[in-house]
Amino acid sequence: MSKLFDIAGKTVLVTGGASGIGLMASRAFAKAGCTVMIASRKGAVCEGAAASINEEMGRDCAFGFAADLASDEGIAAVVKAVSGRADKLDILMNNAGATWGAPMGEFPRSGWDKIMNVNVTGVFMLAQALLPMLEAAASAADPARIVNVGSVVGTRAVGNNAYSYAASKAAVHHLTKVLSNELAPRHITVNAIAPGPFPSRMMAFVTENEELAALARADVPLGRLGEPDDVAGVLQFLCSRAGAYINGAIIPLDGGMSAKP
Repeated sequence: MSKLFDIAGKTVLVTGGASGIGLMASRAFAKAGCTVMIASRKGAVCEGAAASINEEMGRDCAFGFAADLASDEGIAAVVKAVSGRADKLDILMNNAGATWGAPMGEFPRSGWDKIMNVNVTGVFMLAQALLPMLEAAASAADPARIVNVGSVVGTRAVGNNAYSYAASKAAVHHLTKVLSNELAPRHITVNAIAPGPFPSRMMAFVTENEELAALARADVPLGRLGEPDDVAGVLQFLCSRAGAYINGAIIPLDGGMSAKP
């Protein structure tokens, strides 16, 4: 059974990997024996996260660098940084994302366009740009993996004034299924996780306010917020032999929220 869930030795890129769910994922991959590249818009923060992980692991297994997924130049820079450290990429975790909130009637086009560009266009363009490196790692017995991060709001019709965010995550879910069909013949699986509330920078206004955090917990059937082990477990499953036959799935990581009537 230990071999069934073994991902040691794999090379991973986690976008948005220096905070929130991304940092939970980066730590989980490092603990599982992977080499982890952490990318986000704030390069210094990524470098700091990598240094912290390396100290915790007692080995140089994490590397951080800046990444702007909102532009072609930024995508090219990520590919250059990744290919400079590895000749293949076993796992791409598209976690980088942004949100914007404003009431209906006041929501600006700039807010809509920014979120779609980062959350949807960036996911597709980066996966496309890294295809050669993913294919280099892929085999029928052990496919390369793309794990996209969607959201429970991509499955539930709840906007909470974050209209572009909700629409973008629904788009990520659908894009995941489209790409899973497209890339399966190349021995690359594409799945998504759809998290509910986790402690993160994006959710800090809720999780750091006890009254709001209590309301968030009450909305989750299991009665709690997500924890690092919840992220680690689903990623180890998806990226190991145990998950090699899973493709095109949107896995709810939300304590049962998506199943609520």
